[in-house]
Amino acid sequence: MGLFKDLISIKDLTREEIDHVLVTADAMEPLAASGSDMLKGKILASLFFEPSTRTRLSFEAAMLKLGGSVISITEPRVSSVEKGENLADTIRVVENYADVIVLRHPLEGAARLAAEFSSVPIINAGSGAEEHPTQALLDLFTIFKNKGDIDGLNIALMGDLRYGRTVHSLAYALSNYAVNLYLVSPRLLRMRREIVEDISGKIKVEELEDVEEILPELDVLYVTRIQKERFPDLEEYEKVKGSYKVDLNLLSKAREDLILLHPLPRVGEIAPEVDSTRHAKYFQQTRFGLITRMAILALVLGAVD
Repeated sequence: MGLFKDLISIKDLTREEIDHVLVTADAMEPLAASGSDMLKGKILASLFFEPSTRTRLSFEAAMLKLGGSVISITEPRVSSVEKGENLADTIRVVENYADVIVLRHPLEGAARLAAEFSSVPIINAGSGAEEHPTQALLDLFTIFKNKGDIDGLNIALMGDLRYGRTVHSLAYALSNYAVNLYLVSPRLLRMRREIVEDISGKIKVEELEDVEEILPELDVLYVTRIQKERFPDLEEYEKVKGSYKVDLNLLSKAREDLILLHPLPRVGEIAPEVDSTRHAKYFQQTRFGLITRMAILALVLGAVD
């Protein structure tokens, strides 16, 4: 058994465990180039019932880099789910074929339900609009690699804070560190109240609608897209789409060492002209996603202490 049996919510991890993941990821970086056989003979089952590019490919690449193998479901219609099989039964079948299961599902709570039925580790690769813990860990790793530390930073999360599962997990993760956190969004897309209440007792949290109010103070600006697919009412989406755009004009008011992060995909909230600036770290994030997920798999499967 590894550092943790399952990785369902970032809230399940202590700061010490999160720091251990980051240190392990740092040690994994050379292996992303050279490869390793530390997970030889192990099989990852990649179960994705929602679209994914970065998360699915980086987990599968991480397993292959460490010498393991991958089996996958990438669309419900090509599995027995299409025939009406429930998630619990799917998990009880797949656990016979794999040593670890990475699950993305449209329903909140799906990963925790899967963990109740699975004898092998479950890693939550996104559960509805709820959480995305491995994204939060790779986000922290990106901040750590660029800033050398996480404590003491001024960090803003901007965009769809209501439906964006990446920012939910990241807000919880950051509450373990001595940071000032700014939540920037239209009123309609403010962070869920229970999250704000949970983290406000640990760190300084400020909610606002205009990023320019605090931009000159920021060390990290984390941008998310407005998630059209999560809106129950498309009229609400039309009211808030295009609320924010990061361009060269906006960044001219930022600190020279501001880093700009985004979980991707982007749909217009960061102008392409920004890609070549010193601030843009979102494609670096994707590489660090591979490295962080190598660390997570090695830890969950007990290949490293």
